[in-house]
Amino acid sequence: MLKISPLLLRLLTVCSCAGPIFSATAQQISDSITPETSVANQQSHLVNGQQWMIATANHYASEAGAEMLRQGGNAIDAMVATQLVLGLVEPQSSGIGGGGFLVYWNNDNHQMTTFDGRETAPFAVTPRLFQDKKGQPLAFYDAVVGGRSVGTPGTIKLLWNSHQQYGQLEWKKLFQPAIKLAQQGFIVSPRLAALVAKDATNLQRWPVTKAYFFDTQDQPIQAGQRLINHAYANTLRKIADYGQKAFYQGDIAREIVNTVQNAMGNPGVLSSIDLASYKVKQRAPVCAPYRQYQICGMGPPSSGALTLGQIMAMLNHYPLAKMGANDVNSWRLIGDASRLAFADRGRYMADSDYVPMPTKGLLDPNYIQQRAQLLASNKKLTTVEPGLPPWEHASQQLATNEAIELPSTTHFSIVDTQGNVVSMTSTIENSFGSRLMVGGFLLNNELTDFSFRSHIDGRPIANRIEPGKRPRSSMAPTIVMHNNQPVLAIGSPGGSQIIGYIAKTLVAYIDWGMDLQQAINLPNINNRFGSFELEQHTTATAWAPKFEKLGYKTVVKDLNSGIQAISIAPKQLIGAADPRREGKVIAQ
Repeated sequence: MLKISPLLLRLLTVCSCAGPIFSATAQQISDSITPETSVANQQSHLVNGQQWMIATANHYASEAGAEMLRQGGNAIDAMVATQLVLGLVEPQSSGIGGGGFLVYWNNDNHQMTTFDGRETAPFAVTPRLFQDKKGQPLAFYDAVVGGRSVGTPGTIKLLWNSHQQYGQLEWKKLFQPAIKLAQQGFIVSPRLAALVAKDATNLQRWPVTKAYFFDTQDQPIQAGQRLINHAYANTLRKIADYGQKAFYQGDIAREIVNTVQNAMGNPGVLSSIDLASYKVKQRAPVCAPYRQYQICGMGPPSSGALTLGQIMAMLNHYPLAKMGANDVNSWRLIGDASRLAFADRGRYMADSDYVPMPTKGLLDPNYIQQRAQLLASNKKLTTVEPGLPPWEHASQQLATNEAIELPSTTHFSIVDTQGNVVSMTSTIENSFGSRLMVGGFLLNNELTDFSFRSHIDGRPIANRIEPGKRPRSSMAPTIVMHNNQPVLAIGSPGGSQIIGYIAKTLVAYIDWGMDLQQAINLPNINNRFGSFELEQHTTATAWAPKFEKLGYKTVVKDLNSGIQAISIAPKQLIGAADPRREGKVIAQ
């Protein structure tokens, strides 16, 4: 796992800069860190199907979901089985100790809904949770590793609630693939092995975690090794037999609370009341126009759909299809539209159940047009500030968010024979979360997605920590609609880079005539805070002189997206997995 730079650590611990300067600098540096490093690209190709399709980040998970679909289950059934297996074979990225967002198209009633299974802050948190005795923000990993960072997990209740409402197969049946795999063992992938080795110091701090990921000679698990997890199998059996209550009450809940509150050196405040009272929230999707489509996804507490929607809605004012992928001005427009959207994201976006937010105003057509007009010249935007969207709380003075977001995340897309569509992104935040392990699964460190400060110069930060609040996220599970029918399910891991990964892929697919695999494979080029970030070891690096000629700084770095996408047409499904991860598409 990547280490935080000394500069960032200094900013987070001892910076005495003026408030606004600190905010911008901390946000830009921290948001620029890649959550997971690349291991090795795989060969990926388009997969065709007619009846159903599933695309996930791991072949075991794809097989589990496909097994449910073959047995007559629907997309929700497949989703449950898939997520349970991902928590076993990809524990660095997601699991039942974390949370997620589900965007779901129900083809029976032609309606889209979203399930918010984001973790919540314990009721006992205070604004000083991530500050030292002098009121300064803690160094990032001092906050992450241990119980302090653990929020109330939401994944199991998301799976339960959505299955209760839409599932077809018996709940218990959905657990069998993961239980069998945990009992018999799975083959450790190169990615998991590499990430365990990189994070050895943190993973060895806790005896239970160390015993699972390392042998008796303190050697990390190796790629190709079979890894068995009896504890996870036992946990899943209880939830399979007794439903979500087995997780949020009883022995599992007590063990979670005990582990968090007694984490040596860095205890947390999660309680049994937090677990017992956790609720998944079903929300309306947020949609934005692009060409003849609507780009729909998860609204607050996610910044995903709003920020992606702003980018695409601004680009909607420009002829990117005519300009093409080889025109530097195409990328200038995408980059500066992203910068404008990220400025609004940093100022306004948070959990709207706690903080007034101009959700509608940020996508208001007149406001979008005003922001799009800023891109009209063929020059770099020299100044990028948050805008003033229509808003009844416009007089509220907010400071810019400082949260570090390094989600080690996963995404999967599913379409079933009935035409139902799942687009789901889930996470435990940082790679391996808090590093605390309970019942065979890792607990999240999601609370560090909040700003470590609550105010700057007397102005509140929208994404400040508060009891029961959900931290802001960049996860952007997306369903693209045309004539009130879904035509594409897409999403990616990658921290706040998620938004740029999806925007690039949508433009390449919709405007530049690339097929879905070509659009995903296209080298990643993102710009969130002024510098163009270019994917290393790709042709993206050749763009550096062109961007620099326009006045931009450029950074060549690891930009390993993990897009799993399915295009949907009558009697034709086409799926693609990102070669930068270990994904697999299965279809029938």
